[in-house]
Amino acid sequence: MTAGLLLAFVLAYFALLLGVAWWTSRRADNEAFFIGSRASPWALVAFGMIGTSLSGVTFISVPGAVGLTQFSYLQIVLGQVLGYLVVAFVLLPLYYRMQLSSIYGYLEQRLGPRAYRTGAAFFVASRTLGATARLYLVVKVLQDTILGAFGVPFWLTAAVILLMILLYTVEGGVRTIVFTDTLQTAGMLLGLATCTLFLLHRLDLSVAQSLVQMQERGLATVFGTDPFARDHFAKQVLAGMFIAIAMTGMDQEMMQKSISVRTLGDSQKNVVVMALVMLVVVAVFLYLGGLLYLFAPTVGLAAAGDRIFPAVVLGYMPVAVQVLFVIALISALFPSADGALTALTSSFCIDLLGMKRRADWSEVRRVTIRRRVHLSFAALFMALVMGFKALDDPSMIGLILKIAAYTYGPLLGLFGFGILTTRRVRDAWVPLVAVAAPALCWLVDAYQAQLFGRWQVGLELLLLNGAITFAGLWAVSRRAA
Repeated sequence: MTAGLLLAFVLAYFALLLGVAWWTSRRADNEAFFIGSRASPWALVAFGMIGTSLSGVTFISVPGAVGLTQFSYLQIVLGQVLGYLVVAFVLLPLYYRMQLSSIYGYLEQRLGPRAYRTGAAFFVASRTLGATARLYLVVKVLQDTILGAFGVPFWLTAAVILLMILLYTVEGGVRTIVFTDTLQTAGMLLGLATCTLFLLHRLDLSVAQSLVQMQERGLATVFGTDPFARDHFAKQVLAGMFIAIAMTGMDQEMMQKSISVRTLGDSQKNVVVMALVMLVVVAVFLYLGGLLYLFAPTVGLAAAGDRIFPAVVLGYMPVAVQVLFVIALISALFPSADGALTALTSSFCIDLLGMKRRADWSEVRRVTIRRRVHLSFAALFMALVMGFKALDDPSMIGLILKIAAYTYGPLLGLFGFGILTTRRVRDAWVPLVAVAAPALCWLVDAYQAQLFGRWQVGLELLLLNGAITFAGLWAVSRRAA
């Protein structure tokens, strides 16, 4: 397929998104932007959150990583299902009882104003880095497959995509992305199913036969059994559980969609359904990865990692499948980027600027400030995407999970301390504790061979980070009166 034809389909898809945005953002106010006026249908939220949780990194990196880590990523997802149950039945009741627009309002009421701003600041750092890393990967694929053929530079590709995201989120916010994420998740899953079925057809294998071949080639191993290795079953499941609790239950982007649902019961159904569907979807992504590594040798393709999926589709699949792949790739990108941009704007305005407390601000002024913050985060996204381009990590999913271990750990410790204890923290010390914990984790990670010998610390670094934060808060706290 020519790059021009692919570009035409991409532009048509953008036009569809803008149409949905126009329809959903009519008469949208700040309350609709921040929490969808608490009227979002739970089934749409659940379906759309699948796309947000998976993103373009899952679409490209999870199948690509099978050649190196086999199916071991499924261990993390099994742990995430347990974590989502904690989110549904421990955290959501808390957020609904307090009627929060920003979940970090809990930290203010329980621990104090500095804890509140510290939690919000760590969310802003976490989501900004994670979202731009995901955005970079998909922009790179679009650049390599379509826009590079027209001589368009990478920075311009990134700028145009960010502009498109801005156009359909700047007015409607959560009200809009609940519907656009649903559309985009459907596009991603359609692309996944199509590519999987086509590869099975090209390989002339049944599902059972393909799994046998994957097992014979060492591609289908799920459970790690070496207790010293990073991929040991217990380590991965435990890490996955706390990744879900921190990156979903303590993340304003994910929770702003859940608390936009009218009732707690519906919001809980949203999270549980999302968890179960996501387990199935990730299993299919891993299976697709196995098929890619079975297919590549049959055509003499040496690509691996993040490059194998685009290389197989764009080099060896028919035009219709290539179109679906590109649409699915964009669909995988946008739910993570648009939701992040909206959530960061919400958190910055509500938590750091204190917009809801400023009774002297008119509605016009609030909307003006919100739009300026939205544009500022888009500019920051652009700068960080260019930074990730300079870094050019070969497997972005590993990098994103590593970033999360450092930036979400303090949030895990803050919320955990607030929920599990009744002690009163000395609020002035909270920022220092929250910064010291990831710094200590960096030292542990850098010198783990000297500290632990054969024992390898992997994604459980998130749990260690949270535990250090918890211990630090305990040290600067006192018994409740």
